[in-house]
Amino acid sequence: MDNNNNYSQSYSPELTLSIVMRKVYGRMFLGLIVTALTAMYVASSPALINLILGSRGVFFGLIIAELAMVWGIAGAINKMTTTTSTLLFFLYAILNGATLSIIFLAFSLGSIAYTFFITAGVFGAMSVYGYFTSNSLNSVGSYCIMALIGLIIASVVNIFMHSETLDWIISLAGVAIFIGLTAYDTQKIKLMAMNATMADTGKIAVMGALNLYLDFINLFLYLLRIFGKKN
Repeated sequence: MDNNNNYSQSYSPELTLSIVMRKVYGRMFLGLIVTALTAMYVASSPALINLILGSRGVFFGLIIAELAMVWGIAGAINKMTTTTSTLLFFLYAILNGATLSIIFLAFSLGSIAYTFFITAGVFGAMSVYGYFTSNSLNSVGSYCIMALIGLIIASVVNIFMHSETLDWIISLAGVAIFIGLTAYDTQKIKLMAMNATMADTGKIAVMGALNLYLDFINLFLYLLRIFGKKN
């Protein structure tokens, strides 16, 4: 009788949720650390900076590789082992760090650190809200995704317009969108975890970590455009 109770407890939704969320935040924060260390290393190496920024082919090749990896992980997560998807996530974090190294050349280190702590505070608050709120955030997520498509279009248009006003609007909208997505993605991960089996925890953790990692990075970049002091 006791063994049966222990068995059912080990697969309870509460325990599964706890395991998944620990894995999600653990991998997400490790991913952020890997990205930060990679960006600082690349920024301190003239040879690597020359290689990445000196050639449009290399720079855009990295961007395309990153997009392909995100789509690949999302599309093939159920066919991969947890180990493979985790390794791909950290490889993505390294590639992202290489492309983000440019921020250490464009902005002062103090403003980068300041913006990072602002991002961590905002992200943490919204992730806690998304986890504990009893309200469905599905409509928030839908609006944010639609707004994100509009934001991407506006950003492309502004490449040609060079409008400072539009740039500010894009930055503020980007912050608002990724604040909403942080809460929405946290709630979505929680609901997936509550309905998952123990066998699925690893894959859910990888996708959850990737989603929240992307929310954090994008929120940070848009806040940096507002608060960052250029060198």
